[in-house]
Amino acid sequence: MINHYDLLVVGGGVNGTGIARDAAGRGLSVLLCEQHDLAAHTSSASTKLIHGGLRYLEQYEFSLVRKALQEREVLLRSAPHIIWPLRFVLPHDSHHRPAWMIRIGLFFYDHLARRRRLPASHGIRFARHPAGAPLRPQFVRGFEYSDGWVDDSRLVALNAVDAAERGARVLTRTRCATLTRDATTWSAILQGEGSEAVRVTARAVVNATGPWVSNFLHTVAPLQADHSIRLVKGSHIVTRQLFAHRYAYIFQNADKRIIFAIPYEQDFTLIGTTDVDQAADPAHSKIDAAEINYLCDNASLYFRRAITPSDVVWSYSGVRPLLDDESGSAADVTRDYSLELDEDGAPLLSVFGGKITTFRKLAEQAVDKLAEPLHCRALAWTKRARLPGGDMRRGNFELFFRKAAARFSWLPPALLHRYARAYGTRFDRLLQGAAAMSDLGEAVLDGLYAREIEYLRRTEWARTAEDILWRRSKLGLHLPAGSAAILDAWLNRNPVPGAA
Repeated sequence: MINHYDLLVVGGGVNGTGIARDAAGRGLSVLLCEQHDLAAHTSSASTKLIHGGLRYLEQYEFSLVRKALQEREVLLRSAPHIIWPLRFVLPHDSHHRPAWMIRIGLFFYDHLARRRRLPASHGIRFARHPAGAPLRPQFVRGFEYSDGWVDDSRLVALNAVDAAERGARVLTRTRCATLTRDATTWSAILQGEGSEAVRVTARAVVNATGPWVSNFLHTVAPLQADHSIRLVKGSHIVTRQLFAHRYAYIFQNADKRIIFAIPYEQDFTLIGTTDVDQAADPAHSKIDAAEINYLCDNASLYFRRAITPSDVVWSYSGVRPLLDDESGSAADVTRDYSLELDEDGAPLLSVFGGKITTFRKLAEQAVDKLAEPLHCRALAWTKRARLPGGDMRRGNFELFFRKAAARFSWLPPALLHRYARAYGTRFDRLLQGAAAMSDLGEAVLDGLYAREIEYLRRTEWARTAEDILWRRSKLGLHLPAGSAAILDAWLNRNPVPGAA
């Protein structure tokens, strides 16, 4: 392994992989290390939306919403296989925000940034709308508007893949144990699982450790920072499908928060999120009974069918490292970010806050800040670039899928659709030389074949059943209990030389 780099990025979430990708694309030599798997924590535990944040308008965060809406357009174009438009329905409840306020908010939401790909908002009557049938009869009208959906953990993986293909070195399950610096260089000790520690040097370091950003500065560097973060746990529940149409809902709650109910993985509904201050280790966040009840109770205020904890088939929690603005309520803490550059010696840039929608802009601004001390003259490039698999003609997924279905007609429809969504135009790399189901290798689990497993291990750093079933895919939702143990046993019996 090369032991000297222009840039060491610590953290394999969406911000860290985005920064590594941007920097590698500008010709910098980059090493990214992540103590666990890519997107192992916050970046795989989002509500999976690419959105401006309609409710942030109420907090007068017009600049943040505008930036996010601009990025929504960029991201929809960059990866149409894992990011696509989603239409939201907001039932009107006169006990909460008045209709005139919602109309004004939606007007701003439609016009704060140029909107090329998504239709405008409008009012609806539920007697004539497919989203009305699952709702309680007292909801007679509402509003419809657009945002975007993202497979968040695949977004992280594809950023890492693109970074690696542009020359970056990506090390998962590798902890940055210590950092020391002089005037021009950082020295880092990296500790991988089950391997000897390795010393590397870099001209600059990025601290993109998310919930650990402050702890990393205090214990690994050690340095002081001007900014701090507030750790807020967001939890989600998944139930069997609550409605058959493809609209998502946004519900207003009596506490002035909102929750979403979103079509998920064909057969399920995703409901979230909560906002709870987190004191425990971010690596071990779990939903608690109060959060489950909160989500069930508030969704049940809108749906005809009452939702109870017994309906929950899966749940997940993530700790968001929000930029601390001393807000009283966790829900009111800003979702904006700050980039703090310490140049008292070799530069160190720390990322405080942020949201998944603005990761690309954050990464661009981070590398811009480092460009001068690293003497990098290359310009920003990611705004018009496609993520791996996203280079479809006119960005049209449906056209791409029809052509893929004609070429790979021997694939079962459900598997064909999953491959197309997960890999986009990288479909060809996954299936290179395959002409029949037998060419996919052993069926390790229902719908999971040896060829895909090998691809994920070689190119996307997957190592365990959890990586494959819950982050590189969501097959874990569709498979019976015990499937992870079967897959882990297979992985142990079949090591892959030359894995990523």
